[in-house]
Amino acid sequence: MTAPDSLEKLLARGVDNALLRFGLGKSYLDGNQPEVAAEHLQKCLGFDPNYSAAWKLLGQACQRQGMLEEARQAWHNGLEVARKRGDKQTEKEMTVFLRRLEKTAGSASG
Repeated sequence: MTAPDSLEKLLARGVDNALLRFGLGKSYLDGNQPEVAAEHLQKCLGFDPNYSAAWKLLGQACQRQGMLEEARQAWHNGLEVARKRGDKQTEKEMTVFLRRLEKTAGSASG
């Protein structure tokens, strides 16, 4: 049984919270299913909009789907949350992701 399968079983049993949705989102992102990952990460953020790591992964899921503006927005939201919470590592990672995205967008338009 894969990680998403065991987590999906919990969800089917009625367990539903930010941590479970984050785990599902991460599992599906790791399994290269960014669309499904994004759905779970959005639900995670519905439970806890201050979950900075979920914003980070949501940005990655959007980016993998070619939804660059949505990725940028997720990372901007996540940066704000990470700064408020003092989550330095996640803040640093999202800053790098945004820089890369801006650089790619700049080279694509120029």
